[in-house]
Amino acid sequence: MIRHSPLPSLDEFAALAAQAWEAMPAGFREMCGSVVIRVDDFAEQETLDYFGMDDPYELTGLYHGVDLSQKSTLDSGSMPDQVWLYRKPILAEWQARGDVRLTDLIAHVLVHEIGHHFGLSDDDMHRIEDEA
Repeated sequence: MIRHSPLPSLDEFAALAAQAWEAMPAGFREMCGSVVIRVDDFAEQETLDYFGMDDPYELTGLYHGVDLSQKSTLDSGSMPDQVWLYRKPILAEWQARGDVRLTDLIAHVLVHEIGHHFGLSDDDMHRIEDEA
């Protein structure tokens, strides 16, 4: 009989995200500055509305902040840049695909959202992935 382990809780998922962050090269993490990684089950309705999404499972992650190409040393008093990872959509994609480890998918979404921190668009990142 095949036994399936239960899906990770929010805290367990956050620990997996922290492990993915720590596994990234130190120089990469340093270039990210003080980006905060946050985990929630789904994006807020306001966020989904902003992107014109009806299905909360469509959004696996989000970068919220001012990307490095737009930042100024004169900026002050702003909230720290944040990367949001949405647990339930990531778990649903992981289960549907069946061809990737959960830790690898979390790392992929995390790197994608950090790409936005560096000023890359979705098209830029898809092009980079296709060329790799």
